[in-house]
Amino acid sequence: MDKELLDYTAQKVEELLAAPSSSQVTRDAAQAWKDSVEAGADADAATAELLDAIDRHHTTIDELIAFAQGAAKDVMGEEYAANMLAHALDIKEQGAKYCDCAACTAAHELLAKHGRPVQ
Repeated sequence: MDKELLDYTAQKVEELLAAPSSSQVTRDAAQAWKDSVEAGADADAATAELLDAIDRHHTTIDELIAFAQGAAKDVMGEEYAANMLAHALDIKEQGAKYCDCAACTAAHELLAKHGRPVQ
């Protein structure tokens, strides 16, 4: 992997690790990539594992809406859930197919950069 792509991947890994919306699965995959690369492991192999992990976890817009209408109220409070729902409905109306939170955005950008765009 060339340095530019490696640096880009490292930046997106940091975004995944920092995003409050990252799932534990995503955090674990990002941390495993970072640990592997820092230890001198094959960056291409580590990246393939990371991409496989995040490629299995896409939050669709309908899943986001369902979360905002249900569990988000208990987890984040009524007001936050209501704002999340309004946002999700708005971006769905504009054609969004997937969640646009910081974690999902970083994951989708990373997948696209490596030739695995989310359809």
